[in-house]
Amino acid sequence: MTESPRVTLQARKQELVRDAIWTAALDLFTAKGFDETTIDDIAAAAGTSRRTFFRYFESKRDLIAQPVLNYGASITQAIESCPAPSSPSKLFHHVVLEVAQRTVADARMRKLMAIAAKYPAAREAQLSRVAEVQDHIAAAFARRCEEELTAHGLAALTLAALSLTYRVWFSQGKKDIESAAKRVFTEFENATRAR
Repeated sequence: MTESPRVTLQARKQELVRDAIWTAALDLFTAKGFDETTIDDIAAAAGTSRRTFFRYFESKRDLIAQPVLNYGASITQAIESCPAPSSPSKLFHHVVLEVAQRTVADARMRKLMAIAAKYPAAREAQLSRVAEVQDHIAAAFARRCEEELTAHGLAALTLAALSLTYRVWFSQGKKDIESAAKRVFTEFENATRAR
């Protein structure tokens, strides 16, 4: 019985350290730039050592790419929260809108998106994890769709639609994410409509 609280306390401590490193890195990337910030800068700002940094992250690229995995979990959660039965189209719209709203409501995610938009190396690091996330999302869609191809198509479309939604949102001065998503939906429909 005494083991469990210690493990829980240790896990919480590790999460606090990871979070301190992550927060310090985001602040430095925003103020100083992704390319200009060193691991030593991040460790010092987080109040840790370089060695501690490497216990949690392999590199600066690994650190900036970590949220992509959490993003995949957020998308999976949105897929599971959609009322059943829903057509693939309704499921797609529900997921994109819910995830977009949740993402832009999180100040740290907004910072992360701004960093990725400004620094190609940060964006490239995040994109390196997208294939892994897309597979997880496709598996979640497969539990809701009859056809495997539909599930994989929805996974790819969802990631593309979310990326475009954030781009529109940024270009509109970060006003209304719902209108940005609806604009993307309209563009997708126009692009795929038979002429």
